[in-house]
Amino acid sequence: MKTPILVSGFVVGILAVMILVIAWPFGTVGAGERGILLRWGAVTGKVLNEGLYVRIPVMDRVEIMDVKIQKEEVIATAASKDLQTVNSKVALNYHIDPTRVANIYQEIGINYNVRLIDPALQESVKSTTAKYTAEELITKREEVRDAIKAHLVEKLQPRGILIDDFNIVDFQFSAAFDQAIELKVTAEQSALAAKNKLEQIKFEAEQQIAEARGKAEALRIESAALQSSPQILELRALEKWDGKLPSVMGSGATPFINVGNLVR
Repeated sequence: MKTPILVSGFVVGILAVMILVIAWPFGTVGAGERGILLRWGAVTGKVLNEGLYVRIPVMDRVEIMDVKIQKEEVIATAASKDLQTVNSKVALNYHIDPTRVANIYQEIGINYNVRLIDPALQESVKSTTAKYTAEELITKREEVRDAIKAHLVEKLQPRGILIDDFNIVDFQFSAAFDQAIELKVTAEQSALAAKNKLEQIKFEAEQQIAEARGKAEALRIESAALQSSPQILELRALEKWDGKLPSVMGSGATPFINVGNLVR
């Protein structure tokens, strides 16, 4: 008799535990999360903040949504303005507007990144890339990034997705384009080196011309001075004279320097 009673008690206990678990009215919402209160599976519009909550057993269910900053990274293949194929690796940091989690759950669901964010990223990258040439995508990288980010804000913010940051991680082009860019850079460097060499030659030539002009001007001034004052010739000879007179002088010979003229 005791065995059937024990079995019945055990079964009743299990059922009681199951009912208690199913009907347990308490729950918690973690940090950086919001709870969406559903009643008979329908969105009530009530959003539960972090902490303890109480629900009506069986009738109510709480769906948890993450409102912390999240990261989405994709690779988008697009064509540039000059029809070059570009593979862009981009990263988006975003978070859900905490005040609109109920609408997002009701309109999009918990897979909002797959249904909304990834397509928006692909479309924004492709539409913006088509406005720039492949070379401009490199030289105007910050401008391209800001344009894509603005496009994402325009598409996602009205749906309750707030953009925190956006970055272009990498651009990849075809091997032929990479080679063309390398050849262009090499040619520009060679042209710059040739220009610098030409400037150096021109500078040296101008220096030589200036030096020659200076010497010619000095000769002109000295020539004019000699014409106006013949005594300068004697002064130049005196400057070069070592102070010794010839040991033998013929009769009637005069000194090679007329000192009297210099001191007159």
